[in-house]
Amino acid sequence: MVLRVLIVDDEALARSRLKSLLADCTAPGARVVGEAANAAQALQCVSQQVVDVVLADIHMPGEDGLALAQRLRALPQPPAVVFVTAYAEHALQAFELAALDYLTKPVRLERLQASLQKIERLIHINKGFEPDLTHDVLLIQERGRTERLPLAEVLYLKAELKYITVRTASRTYILEGALSELESRYAERFLRIHRNALVARQAVRSLERHHDPMEGDGWAVRLDRVNEPLLVSRRQLAAVRALLEAG
Repeated sequence: MVLRVLIVDDEALARSRLKSLLADCTAPGARVVGEAANAAQALQCVSQQVVDVVLADIHMPGEDGLALAQRLRALPQPPAVVFVTAYAEHALQAFELAALDYLTKPVRLERLQASLQKIERLIHINKGFEPDLTHDVLLIQERGRTERLPLAEVLYLKAELKYITVRTASRTYILEGALSELESRYAERFLRIHRNALVARQAVRSLERHHDPMEGDGWAVRLDRVNEPLLVSRRQLAAVRALLEAG
């Protein structure tokens, strides 16, 4: 697919560099449908055509990129926002405003390509840009950077000693927080199967007998795209069976 991109930066040279990088992007490709030097021009562009992605600088005359993101977020069908800036200190605030990524200048082609691929996955997950596209994500702090992980990619959440293991089909993340809080917030998406584990409802494939060295004979679930079985407590066994019977 080809993503329709709006570049917002008050420096013409910065816009030109991004255009060159976007021309080299593949899978997905990118087509620049507009350029803007400030937030007002950006909002006008978005009102006149369909925009999938806004690549926005933060420090601009007038309303800055953070204010622009707030304005875009209020639209009926908001585009994905990716900040492109020389300053890293606004990263956490940017993610709190539902930016899908945060790129620091000078932008590398590989990093820009990865950002576009993330947006493409979200399009497929959401079947098009819907009003809540930028919602329902986990903020992962890792090695000095913050990443937005869509909940739709999470297969299970498992409480360890002082953190939560977050598992997707391709990798594992570490998250600080309480499992009970995530269960309460995302009950429609995740099912508790054990005192220390939540699983994505749509990922549950089967329930089977299982022997655990610590807990003895019992039950475990199998999830799509995960090899390891996950223990099911006796208290949660009925809920798991009900989920499987519901199809």
